[in-house]
Parts: sequence; C-alpha cells; structure tokens
Amino acid sequence: MTAIETNDLTKRYGESVLAVDGLDLTVEEGEVFGFLGPNGAGKSTTIDMLLDYVRPTSGTATVLGYDAQAETKAIHRRVGILPDGYGLYDRLSGRKHIEFAIDLKGVDDDPDELLDRVGLEREAAGRRVGGYSKGMTQRLALAIALVGDPDLLVLDEPSSGLDPNGVREVRAIAREHAERGGTVFFSSHILSQVEAVCDRVGILNRGRLVAVDTIAGLRESLGTGSTIALTVDAVPAALSLDGLAGVTTVTVDGRTVRATCEEPEAKIAVIECLQAADAAILDIQTSESSLEDLFAAYTGSDGATTGTPTQGVAR
Repeated sequence: MTAIETNDLTKRYGESVLAVDGLDLTVEEGEVFGFLGPNGAGKSTTIDMLLDYVRPTSGTATVLGYDAQAETKAIHRRVGILPDGYGLYDRLSGRKHIEFAIDLKGVDDDPDELLDRVGLEREAAGRRVGGYSKGMTQRLALAIALVGDPDLLVLDEPSSGLDPNGVREVRAIAREHAERGGTVFFSSHILSQVEAVCDRVGILNRGRLVAVDTIAGLRESLGTGSTIALTVDAVPAALSLDGLAGVTTVTVDGRTVRATCEEPEAKIAVIECLQAADAAILDIQTSESSLEDLFAAYTGSDGATTGTPTQGVAR
C-alpha cells in the first residue's frame, strides 16, 4: 500500500489562480519523501488537500489507503502533522499541550519521552508557551506531531526557527521514524536539509510536478553528473578534451581544468588525457551537483518550468 497517492489533483481559486495543476504523485510506505518548490508553488495547498483542510477542485487523493475527502477521521488518527502555520495556546504549558494531544488521540504515550525525543527540556515544558522562543515552539509542535507514533509524519517547513543542533535533530527524527516503518513527507525550501535526509524528492513549480526521483536520478536525468577540477603546473596549449565519452562541459581557469562528467569513468579519462599531454597534476577535487543546482535547473531562475514531466523527471 502506498502512503500517499494523488491522481490529477487540482485546486483553483477563482478563475485566475491555479494553485495545484493535475498533480500525479505516489509516496511509498517507509520512505522519507522531500517535497520541494519555490514560494507559492502549491506545496502547502497540496498538504491541505491531503488532510482535507481544503477541498480540491478536481482529481482524487488517498492517504494510507483512505480517501482524503471521504475518510478524513481515519486519516487523522494515523497521521502526525507539523504544519507551517500552527497555533498554540499561550496560557497552557508545553506539557499540557502534549497531554491534550495524547488524550485526543486516545493513546498512552509518555510525555517525558516525547519531550526528550525533540530536545525540549522538561523544565521548559512546565512553563507557559507564551514565553517560548520560536525554536522551543517548533520543538513542541514536533512533539505533538509524534504523538501516537503516526504511520505518516507530515513535516511542513520543520526546520523553521531551529538552530543547527535542532535542524540535525529533526533530520534524525525523520530518518528514525522511517526506519521504524513510518513514512515521512518532508516539505521544505531548505534544500540542503532535504538532500541530507530524503530517499526521493519531488519538485513542484507553479502547481505542476516537474521532477520526481532520487538525487542521483535527477542528476542523471539532467546529465549534470559530477565535476572534476584538476590543478596543473601549466595547461597544455594543445589540450583538447572534446569527444571524451561522458564529458559534457570543459572550462579552463588559469591552471585549473574543470570538467562535468556524466559517469565516474569519464573522470579517469580526463586525468589520462592531461597526463598524455605531459601536464603535471598538482591537485584533484571532485564534487557532485548539489540539490540547489538541480532545483534551479528544473524550475529555472525565473521560476518557469523547464520541461514537460516525464519518467525520470516526474511520475
């Protein structure tokens, strides 16, 4: 059974705003799925439709096998949600919030265990939430989302307000939840966080899904691969890397030769070509295309979709 499946899911606001456009998306059970997109791309609207906070204009969605609009109560019992714009009660303590969530779900979770899991000190949990920092409220909201050990954990901008330690803890919680058999739907604009924890990513742009794959798969689809940079004593005047299999672009900057390679074997060919030209190699550095690079390639610098979704790009 899939954790999330949408078919032609569409949301219009009036005649002029198409927030989500024919979304076909499948999220498998047990994976950490990253959901990316520029501001206004339709990420939060998609989540709202999955949880029946907003009704779609057309199309269908299922969550954990339940119809997102017809079986909402069954979904909410098995889903934990950390929304982007959550609200807490200023006069209640953090602990009271967690106890209320436990009672609401009818489970017997230990509040202290949840507090420890998200790194919220027990002394702080005894104070009113109205005096919390942004990071403390984010930790509390995450603890509430974890109540009942949900089958699906939906995290909408979970790193907001957290310091670097908190960000690492969120990643660890997401990965641990998946390892325990749960599914994590991780929506964020902080690309490095998504790249560090997600099994697959989907990129939404102007309401349309323009890419779904692993990071490695996205690199392969675009042919961005990885880059090898070689510093030499002197760049041979007659150096030519044109025609090397798997090498897409070559640039020379001073004594540094940089080549973008579609496959690992191409890096070896670049090194051998320089050696054959009697260049003394002083340093070698390699790097993979970052998720930021892939994101820019799929959405375009002006936010325009770069192509029609296809397999290897979107499914």
